[in-house]
Formats: sequence, structure tokens, C-alpha cells
Amino acid sequence: MKVAVVGYGGMGGWHAEHLLKSDVATLAGIYDIKAERCELARSRGIYAYPSFESLLSDKSVELITVAIPNDVHEEVVVAALNAGKNVICEKPVTLSLESLDRMIDAAEKNGVRFSTHQNRRWDVDYLAMKKLHDSGELGKVINIESRIHGSRGIPSDWRGERAHGGGMLYDWGIHLIDQILTIFGWDVRRVQCICDNITNKEVDDGFRLDLVFASGERALIEVGTYNFIAMPRFYMRAEKGTALITDWREEAKVVKCKYWHENDVLPVKTAAGLTKTMAPRDDVTTETYTVERPASDVHDYYRHFIKAIREGDAQDVTYEQMRTDLKVILAAFRSAESGLPVEL
Repeated sequence: MKVAVVGYGGMGGWHAEHLLKSDVATLAGIYDIKAERCELARSRGIYAYPSFESLLSDKSVELITVAIPNDVHEEVVVAALNAGKNVICEKPVTLSLESLDRMIDAAEKNGVRFSTHQNRRWDVDYLAMKKLHDSGELGKVINIESRIHGSRGIPSDWRGERAHGGGMLYDWGIHLIDQILTIFGWDVRRVQCICDNITNKEVDDGFRLDLVFASGERALIEVGTYNFIAMPRFYMRAEKGTALITDWREEAKVVKCKYWHENDVLPVKTAAGLTKTMAPRDDVTTETYTVERPASDVHDYYRHFIKAIREGDAQDVTYEQMRTDLKVILAAFRSAESGLPVEL
């Protein structure tokens, strides 16, 4: 299938690079509103369309990937859908539910497929946590903490500007929210959020988001761009144990409780007295092991979506999932502004 990319910046370049290596798609070319970006593509041997209209009129192109600032997604996506093209839109798909509904309506009216690029459903750290949750190996999961920490502040491009839909909730939050929802399910009942404005006063440069699900399970999602010591990527508490991933490059470490009741726990001496509550476990009552990193191939996003187009299969990222992800983000903004939890 021939694919064209609109926007040849960071993610547009990423898409173009991966399409050149794809086994299911061929890169037809790119279009960028900036002439220097088009020249950069041509210098790399990639065809650059002279205009967006010329791309839309190319009958050989069946799929368009849109990788441009968040505030202009709708205009470009709807034009592509109305031209009879299938469309992948970078995340966040758009900035309001009304805008998303107009995009979905255009896809359905024109009988084409529309998706958003939730490629981090193929991250191996997330897949390890999902595997542990779904297996029931540790019993009912109580909560999962998901974090991304860095120390360089928010990017200095449009991602730092409110008018373009900047900020970390839209940038990283949409991925981490989507990952947690695919683990716990899509029935979020309550949202509470606190945003940081440490290096940027216009948009959030970090946040702490608490989610409560209909199942009673809870999630903490945190993104920080001013953390010089990063906290673990994932932390899971469950009835029968705990799992930890310190870094996305590491395997999951699991400590599983084999026996609960102990009659001979030795108290721990502290400066303030004795405690049995915080007495350490030993290898008699617990089992410690690692979970092998799951196999993953980021090219599967395009493989699955193109298969859905070709064969009529259900697509990985459904319209309802796109709406729920966006609902959670919009509720997070409302919570941060009011200082109160928001019920969904």
C-alpha cells in the first residue's frame, strides 16, 4: 500500500523512515508546509509533493499519515478523508470531542478508515505489565503506577505553546493513559490531576494523574520534565505480590508472596522503637523472579491497520477508545483547574 506523510518534522520523519523499511507499505512521498523540510526530504531521496492538493489528487496513495501540530489535525485529516484516503493521525488525535466526532463522521461518510497513532501499545515495558495483569499470576491487581521522568524541561517548539495544543498531558500523557486503559479497561469512573509549570508557565510541563476504574483498580500516571533522579517506569501492587520495572530497557522484577501468616517475625529495631509491620520478608515466604521482555515489533501498528483496510478487520485503535482517551485528558485539565476530582 502506498502511504504519504503530511509533516516532515520529528514524528513525520520517524514515520517516513519506518515506512521505508516496512514490509506492507511503500512511502509515496511527503508534504510539509515548510519549503526547507521538503528540500530536506528530497536531499534524502524522498519525493516531496509540491502542494497538499497534489498529494490528495495522487490516486496511487491509499493512506495518509498526518504528523503536524495538534491544533491543525482536524483540518488536514478531514480534507484527506473527504478525498477518499484512509488516515492515520498522530496523537493526540485532536483537542476536543466535537472535533474528533467531525473526523469520525468524515471517515464513515466516505467509507474509509481513520486511526490515531498509539504506537506505544507495542512498548515492551507496557506489554510486560499487561501480561502480568492479564495472567492473574499475582491475583487481583490493586494499582499500577506508570511514570516517565526526564530533566530537560518541555520542548522549546510548538509543544510548549497552548495555542498549538502543547503540554505534557497531550504529549506523553495520551500514550500513558492509553496504555493504562488497555490494561484495566475503558470504564474510568474518577479522574484527579495536578499539573506542573516549573519550566513553562503557558502549558503543563508535567503532571500527576490519578484514575479510578469501575473494577476498583487504580492507576497513577506521572510525567515529569524536571526530575534529575527518575522514579521507576512501572510499579504494580497486587493481592499476591509486587512487580517493578525500573527502566524501559529492564526486565520486570516480581516478588510473589508464598505464605502470609508468620508466627516468628523478628521485630526491626529503629530509633523510635520496634516494628513488626515493616519487618523484611525472607525467601521462605516470598519468591523473586524476573519476567522475560515480551517480543514486540513497532511495524505491527501499520501491519494491523493496513490489514483492517484490506480485509475489513476491526482496527486496533477503535473510535470509542479514541474518544475515551480524549475524555480522560479533558477531565484531567478540568480537575487541575478546579483542584477537585472529576467524575466520568
